[in-house]
Amino acid sequence: MSISSINYSSSILGAQIRNINQQLTDLSTQLSTGKLSQNYAGMGTNEGFAIAGRAQLSNIAGYTDTITNVNVSINLANTALQSLTKIRNTVQTGSANTAQDLNVNGQTIAQNTAAAQFGSMVGVLNTQTGSRYLFSGTAVNTQSVADAGDIINGTTTQAGFKTVMAERQAADLGANGMGRLVQTQPTPSSVQVSEDVAGSPFGLKIKAVSSTLTGATVTGPSGSPVSFSVDLNGVNPNNGDKLSIQFTLPDGTTEQIDLTASTATPTPLGSFAIDASTPVNPNNTATNLNTALNTAITKLANTSLVAASAVVAGDNFFNTASSAIGTPVNNQAAPPAPVTGATALSGASPSDSISPGFVAGDTITVNGTTLTFVSSGATGDQLNVTDSIQTLLSKIDQITGTSKPSTVHGGSITINTDDAASLSITSSNTGALGSLGFAATPVTATQPPLRVGSSPASSATTLVNGSATTVKWYLGNDGPGSPRSTATARVDDAVTVQYGAQANEDAIRRQLQAIAVFGTFSTSPTGQYSGGQVSALSLRVTQALTQQPGQQRIEDIQTDIAMAQNTMKDATTRQTQAKAQLQGIIDQAESASPDQVASEILALQNALQASYQVTSNLAQLSLVKFL
Repeated sequence: MSISSINYSSSILGAQIRNINQQLTDLSTQLSTGKLSQNYAGMGTNEGFAIAGRAQLSNIAGYTDTITNVNVSINLANTALQSLTKIRNTVQTGSANTAQDLNVNGQTIAQNTAAAQFGSMVGVLNTQTGSRYLFSGTAVNTQSVADAGDIINGTTTQAGFKTVMAERQAADLGANGMGRLVQTQPTPSSVQVSEDVAGSPFGLKIKAVSSTLTGATVTGPSGSPVSFSVDLNGVNPNNGDKLSIQFTLPDGTTEQIDLTASTATPTPLGSFAIDASTPVNPNNTATNLNTALNTAITKLANTSLVAASAVVAGDNFFNTASSAIGTPVNNQAAPPAPVTGATALSGASPSDSISPGFVAGDTITVNGTTLTFVSSGATGDQLNVTDSIQTLLSKIDQITGTSKPSTVHGGSITINTDDAASLSITSSNTGALGSLGFAATPVTATQPPLRVGSSPASSATTLVNGSATTVKWYLGNDGPGSPRSTATARVDDAVTVQYGAQANEDAIRRQLQAIAVFGTFSTSPTGQYSGGQVSALSLRVTQALTQQPGQQRIEDIQTDIAMAQNTMKDATTRQTQAKAQLQGIIDQAESASPDQVASEILALQNALQASYQVTSNLAQLSLVKFL
């Protein structure tokens, strides 16, 4: 019989020693790493909380990266906007300067500065962060604004702003240089002035006439085209008697000519001579009035009108708002007066109303929203048949959401819209809609940029869509919606921020437009009216660069993006606190206590020592000792 030897490695005691050794190894690893285990299986029952916490920490890390990147874009945009503010202040200071000395190019130093600042502004608006253009809206890979030289001077195939301005000036001045007015003497004792074409957007528009001329008869302004006449009726006015005529200019401003009857020699500026021949001939006085009026109108046309024309040319070129223009039919007894915002939508002659007018039950549908006419007591989407044209326009503007209110100007209605493609106006009463000047239905908007409609420009009567032949200055996204919403980022689980911007936003566009007008306009260095042109333009540019109530400001854009930064700052504060709490949960679930591990190692070492002693004793056993 044989007796097998006691195998230490397969004994229960050996297995126990190996187990203790493994525990010591694990505990040593815990002591060195601070972790309960190097795999999830050894972490214990709380590891589920740690896994969830680690996922949340990963999300926070992603939000942190997003916030960092967005802050870079916002900081660059804010720096750009601050630059725009400095440019505005520089040009405004120059335009407000009374010095109007012209150089050989027919410009002042302030205008030269404006031209340079225009280039700087274009550069600012093309600011990039990485490959992303900050002022292009959603079109982040597209240059925001065309090159400054192309905008002003055009390309080989498309006209620039300088051409648009020159065309508009020719159209507003007219062939005779009198602002599209026609002046005649129908009889030896009378003077008449009329607009050349009814409903034309160009030139001076006769607004009002008043007189203290003794014995004279003033008729109008009335008719189509609008005109007025003054008949001295064979009577000389008294010294100091006055004739006053108000004109509306293309930019909406009003200018007044005052002519005073005078016996002084020489005749003072702004006066006309009362005939002093023997015998007195009042018809000579009428001729003197005619001459003085012609001189005054020519001066007004070649100074303020030229400046106003440049401003409106800027609007035609830069303003992305579109419009529909109609010339209403007035119901007043002959000769009819031009309509105003107060003209009623219905009424019997000779009331100030359109003809034919609207009646109860008629409708006007604007972009899918229907306005209904009622006899009285209109509410909501209703209009009283006796409401004014201005009330109707206000209702239309509410529906279209235009940034530029619709107007009644010079006897014409202009319906403005920010989205030309969407404008559609129809009516159940096409006759009444025609009385508003819109014979074709649906009424649609003329797409910008607007160009003089025919050649020669001096006799043109319309503005047309010039997009095919004109440089497009803004190249980024120009769809509907808030510019801020063109760039969004999620910065927390339930928090997003909007920080987009577009170079065609109203505040930016108005500034770019005003600076382009001032820096591009030039005149003859030695022209009779050159100083007056630049003076009138400087006044308008200064006004355009002055913030008006209700208009968007550059500072408003800065405030919007600052709010996004504040939102991200708050999110970062919350996330920092959450990170600390989540890390605490993870540490509690996964970390090993050094004191506890050291105590367990000591206990295992003692147990291992005892096991080794027992094993040693067992290893010394022999058959003799066993027996």
